[in-house]
Amino acid sequence: MDPKQIETLLALMRTLRDPEHGCPWDVEQTFETIAPYTIEEAYEVSDAIARGDMEELKEELGDLLLQVVFHARMAEEAGYFAFPDVVEAIVRKMLFRHPHVFGAPEERGRVKADFWEQAKEKERARKAGMQAMTEPAEAQAEDNAKEEGAPFLVDDVALALPALMRAQKLQKRAARAGYDWPDVSGVAEKVAEEARELASAHEKGAQKEVEEEIGDLLFTVVNLARHLNVDAETALRRANDKFAARMRAVERLARQEGRQLSELTDEARDRLWEQAKGEERES
Repeated sequence: MDPKQIETLLALMRTLRDPEHGCPWDVEQTFETIAPYTIEEAYEVSDAIARGDMEELKEELGDLLLQVVFHARMAEEAGYFAFPDVVEAIVRKMLFRHPHVFGAPEERGRVKADFWEQAKEKERARKAGMQAMTEPAEAQAEDNAKEEGAPFLVDDVALALPALMRAQKLQKRAARAGYDWPDVSGVAEKVAEEARELASAHEKGAQKEVEEEIGDLLFTVVNLARHLNVDAETALRRANDKFAARMRAVERLARQEGRQLSELTDEARDRLWEQAKGEERES
């Protein structure tokens, strides 16, 4: 079997999932138990890209592909679909979304800034129409707010996305319907307002309200990032990395003085922190 062929990977997964001769761990997995690994692998792909490690990226892309194969195999066992159906679905989607590349001659070369989103809107409408034909009448009646099964604007923004990423996607959807600040100054003022409301809730000792205001503040900061053309998830990830690097530097400096971080005075902590920041600027 050629290890470079996708058929080899598919055969490998069939063997792993074989109830009699497969791996007990792989056999007992479900869509729900594998989903967290799928999300984790996607993040590891992103991490390899951020570090510019192409050898690691190759490995992580393989791990992510394995997740697709795993889910497709479980779906095939349940009679839902198989791996070729997954390939067909994405091929059809890409053809549908790129008529300016693959479409009729009059469509080719026609590129609009919002073309991708327009194509996705058509997909959502098409899916809703298919769902309306298959749902029981009583289920459709419970959803009268959807006109003839039409999806709501935010329906397909995945719940499993990281909170910052999901917030940004929700805001983009709302903005397309006109629910948005006209300029960045209005968002900045809203950030300040949310910060004041958080401080007020904290002063009152209302913990539930504090949690709500923290959420509002974070959501508004994401909106500010969007208006400044900054990806909030990436920005926070980089801030995390910077903080972790600085903490390692502080701990290293403390060890050079023969001390542990827990032993430092406030003044010593501040001194080492500023020293670590200085090293960052020089590097």
